[in-house]
Amino acid sequence: MAPKSKANGTVDAPIEVPAFPAVVGINFGNSYSSIAVLTKEGLAECIANEDGERQIASAIAFQGEEIYIGNQARHQLVKNSQNTITGFRDLLGKKFSEIPQNAKTTSAPVIQHPTEADEPAYTVQILQSAPAPLPASAANSTANSTTATPRSEPTPATRTLTVSEVNTLFIQSLVQSAQDFLGRKVSGAVFSVPVSFDDTQRAALKKAAEAAGVQVLQLLDEPGAASVTVNTNPPIPELNKDRTQLVVDLGASSLSLALLSLRQGLVYALATSSHPDIHGEHLDDALITFFAKEFTKKTKTPLSVAPATDVADKRAEAKLRLAVEHTKRTLSASPGAASCSVESLKDGLDYTGSINRMRFDLLARPVYTKVADAVKALVEGTGVDLHEIDEVVYVGGSTSLPGLDETLAATLREDVVTPFSIGTVVGGGVGDPTTILARGCALQAKLLVSIGESEEDLKVRAAFEKGSEWAKARVVTKSIGVLFPGGEEPGELGGTWVKVIPGETALPARRTVHLEADLGEAGAGKKVALEVWEVKEGVRVEKVKPPKVEYSDDEEEAAEEEDEEEFEEVKHRTVEKETFLTSVELVTQRATKLKGGWRSKIVVQFVVDKDGTLVVSAWEPQEEEDGEVNRITSTVAPA
Repeated sequence: MAPKSKANGTVDAPIEVPAFPAVVGINFGNSYSSIAVLTKEGLAECIANEDGERQIASAIAFQGEEIYIGNQARHQLVKNSQNTITGFRDLLGKKFSEIPQNAKTTSAPVIQHPTEADEPAYTVQILQSAPAPLPASAANSTANSTTATPRSEPTPATRTLTVSEVNTLFIQSLVQSAQDFLGRKVSGAVFSVPVSFDDTQRAALKKAAEAAGVQVLQLLDEPGAASVTVNTNPPIPELNKDRTQLVVDLGASSLSLALLSLRQGLVYALATSSHPDIHGEHLDDALITFFAKEFTKKTKTPLSVAPATDVADKRAEAKLRLAVEHTKRTLSASPGAASCSVESLKDGLDYTGSINRMRFDLLARPVYTKVADAVKALVEGTGVDLHEIDEVVYVGGSTSLPGLDETLAATLREDVVTPFSIGTVVGGGVGDPTTILARGCALQAKLLVSIGESEEDLKVRAAFEKGSEWAKARVVTKSIGVLFPGGEEPGELGGTWVKVIPGETALPARRTVHLEADLGEAGAGKKVALEVWEVKEGVRVEKVKPPKVEYSDDEEEAAEEEDEEEFEEVKHRTVEKETFLTSVELVTQRATKLKGGWRSKIVVQFVVDKDGTLVVSAWEPQEEEDGEVNRITSTVAPA
């Protein structure tokens, strides 16, 4: 665009076109949602809507002629619950007959659509404005008349909205917030979806989003979105590129778990599970019940909550439910006490109370234990031991609570990496559970728009669709590596073991390792034999007696009364030879004299194609010419 000249002779600077694409990531949750955009540096950042909210309540409320969306709508649950709609995302793609009718609700109930068969819907009371009829003189006036049109008083009306229409209305507000922030139209979005969504629900979400005027680039499973965020950022020194990752998503309405195998940046889902009977609202219920009892104790005014029965108690419960959000955030960030204050909680009586983290963890213990049990069941179902988990990723505000991390950490290895152990659980860090999904979706959107429009590019784009053949990759079921017979430290396998391709690595795969063979006094010309084995990895449990503690004279007598046969369980990783695949014999031609004897550098490469055929190659590197010498290759057909 050419610069424009002003009357005073100055010239406007050319409009700077942003280098980053106008795509967004949207974490569309059943209780809270968030939006992430790309910065000029190509990073993903969660943004706030016009009300300053980064965590936007998935709620819509109608009051008179006004429509409230987000946290403003949640506040309508106190006095206007019958016209406030929540929990609408999980109803996408469902028929009315499929929705449980006995489920408790604190907002507008789901009804059968009056004209559409088996279609869930909501009815709300609104005020509808209509222009008053024009007087005869005005009706006969010319079209360019500047006479103001009289307006009649708004009249009460009933509005019926389908579940799809409610979702479209909410998504429109999210996209509008992103456009207001970016200053331009959003060209596409990646949405997070729970793994429990079936094809019908996914199609319904895509339809609602497109009706909101946004192009859906991809519907990304929530564990995948979390993994994109974690793996796109700079690597954590404590973590290997080959690791097992556990994703714990404790939402307000359900618990979702995923066990992922990460191999050099590639992610393969070992198992997933969803538990609608375990959710964050149980934590809210525990807090609400605690504060309600405290209120009754202080004021002698009875208050029954979770669930409430009469109108006054329902209103008080709605007020408490809003107030405890602040209480939970304080408990997540500080080990001290957290307060809860509500004006006119019931019968005009104000309430102010507090709870410390220790007391809250006692109240939340049943929920924490259920989460830990669900994790144990998922992991054991895959044949993996809890000891083999290397990293835990948390999703959802409820996972910001330290008590949950402490409960899970008690069942895992001491060196397992969690957002708490590396200090990234809050403040928008890599592991911030409240923003991790939206940021992962934005980064995925950035990747998708970078793909071109050629025939080959379209094939690559199709690989990201659910059900794609590319996503149905086979994996290596057992770890494969090389074994040097003998050696200074033979170990349990009778030689020096080097893992090359870990188990659960997606195919095709290529791995290269650099080894150093001890040739002793022989020097060049010595034969080096490499055995290729498929091994069985496991965990051995050893019971050891804890170290003896020195007691004082007074404590010694009490200690003797305790059970002296108490042992602690210590777990060790084990490797057993299972299947011999092939061997490679290399006669060395290059050797280096070092203290203690001659040594030779050897490069070993494993290539496994998508059908499982393994090609093992070994050679001595020729560094000065960036080449290789003495290459030996062996091929193993799949069993």
